[in-house]
Amino acid sequence: MSKLNSRRNWIGLATFALFALFPLFADLANQEYYVTFLTRVLIIGLAAIGLNIALGYAGMVSFGHSLYIGVGAYTVAIISDSGISNAALHLGVALCAGAAISLVVGLVCLRTTGVAFIMITLAFAQMFYYVVVGLKQYGGDDGMSLPSRSTFGAINLENNNVFYYLCLTTVTFAVLGVYRMSMSRFGSVIRGCKLNERRMAALGFATLRYKLLAYVISAEVCVVAGFLLANLAKFSSPSYLQWSMSGELIVMVVLGGMGTVLGPLLGAICLLFLEEVLANFGLPLPFGVSSFIQSHWMLLIGLFIVIIGLRVQHGLASFINRGKQDA
Repeated sequence: MSKLNSRRNWIGLATFALFALFPLFADLANQEYYVTFLTRVLIIGLAAIGLNIALGYAGMVSFGHSLYIGVGAYTVAIISDSGISNAALHLGVALCAGAAISLVVGLVCLRTTGVAFIMITLAFAQMFYYVVVGLKQYGGDDGMSLPSRSTFGAINLENNNVFYYLCLTTVTFAVLGVYRMSMSRFGSVIRGCKLNERRMAALGFATLRYKLLAYVISAEVCVVAGFLLANLAKFSSPSYLQWSMSGELIVMVVLGGMGTVLGPLLGAICLLFLEEVLANFGLPLPFGVSSFIQSHWMLLIGLFIVIIGLRVQHGLASFINRGKQDA
């Protein structure tokens, strides 16, 4: 087990070291676009890490976590539209709004299980989506532009490299937080609820409270991701709240490995890099293969996910854990 933990730690450190050095290589190659792309990978990976707390650890299949990405993004946009650019205010209001909404949604959803839980989370996300589309003063279905990125004291977030390192730092703290959570009493209880909630209740644990707290924490991580996503693009779109965004996050969590620390981030990296490579495939292959790949890249990604699902039981993280679930 010590060798397994050591290998996991080294792979994790190597992954974050590569992320930390990437902007230097991008600057040397004069390819600033890839810094922006990798920033987006980190932000979506952060959202997947958040969903994994509810899905992977607590066993709550939520199709509504796009709602919290939208809350984070639109809070930034609406407050910025009022002429206030302070990042602390943006994030503070977004987290408060996300906590209030997730508390209400969680109390409703956690009264149910299975398909009913999935459908209610989906319904809440779609309700908020149509609310945002109806807000014509804030762009409606066209979305809403930000005049500038949030201001963070003396830190210049308009610099793409600085913003990249802010996102990397946030993801690092999220990964460390999930690791500590997984080793704590709280993490053990929510994993126990996933396996057998009745037994955990019989042991004296207030399972509803534990699951509700897991759901709220999961939502809050997605709110932070929405805050960063809006700042990255300087734009908030209603598409952030669509159920398809939640679906993509679920795919990333499952692809990377549910209930693992690094799995969701690995899933996001793999899926988004694969999309980028296939959608912009430029190698001159014979018999129109290149054109086929560019036109049908979503089909190829679907086949890849099917193969991983059939051949790798615990997702990509199992290559690190040798098929064992991360603690």
